[in-house]
Amino acid sequence: MSNPIPRSLCGAGREFMRRTEYGIQPPSDQMLGHPPPPLQIPYTKAKTVIPLPAPDDIAIPAVDLRDAIEQRESVRNYAVDPLTLEETAFLLWCTQGVRRAVDGTFTLRTVPSAGARHALETYLLVNRIGDVPPGLYRYLALEHRLAEESRDPGVARRVAAGCLNQPHILGSAVTFLWTAVPDRMTWRYGERGYRYLHLDAGHVCQNLYLAASDVGCGVCAIAAFDDAAMNRLLGIDGERQFLIYAATVGKKP
Repeated sequence: MSNPIPRSLCGAGREFMRRTEYGIQPPSDQMLGHPPPPLQIPYTKAKTVIPLPAPDDIAIPAVDLRDAIEQRESVRNYAVDPLTLEETAFLLWCTQGVRRAVDGTFTLRTVPSAGARHALETYLLVNRIGDVPPGLYRYLALEHRLAEESRDPGVARRVAAGCLNQPHILGSAVTFLWTAVPDRMTWRYGERGYRYLHLDAGHVCQNLYLAASDVGCGVCAIAAFDDAAMNRLLGIDGERQFLIYAATVGKKP
């Protein structure tokens, strides 16, 4: 009698891998000649928008890359010191900064992305950033600005609850919330593009860990969250855009 297949190889994860194997998908929208989706989720220009210091104007003390890699660790306890707007701009630039937009079809950024599709959006839960009122914001990478999403005084507790009540969210200076916009990726790669969304999220978060060393901050990545609750909180539908990863940031004690 043959050995039974372990349950771990029979579930949705294995089915996902099987159905996104290379070469079995139908032609992608790019192959069919359809135009690419927008490079950024549109925003209401009437909302409050906060300019950020230009990347070339940000002066941050350098940290040796080897030291940053060897000392990398997840940090969940933070000092009460706020981040400056300049430090926040630096972290945003290092994780999703747009170096060049090409013909309105793709962008070259400070992080790698499959086919330069860059299918992530960055939201910030701000607790303690100088000159930025607490609340929920979205990083407009193409303009290098912050757009206000919510100034609800209870939004931090709602985010913490959506992330299964992990206390370092309330203790952080800022929490990065990355959402995926699958159309940007599947336009080129079809269903296999869903694999690349998760790879891209890893690239972005690793850049945050390394860049945070330059500004005396610690980071803790978060993958445990209530998907439906967090998508509702962010005002997204969970299909055409969904939360994929998060990370708290704060000054090291």
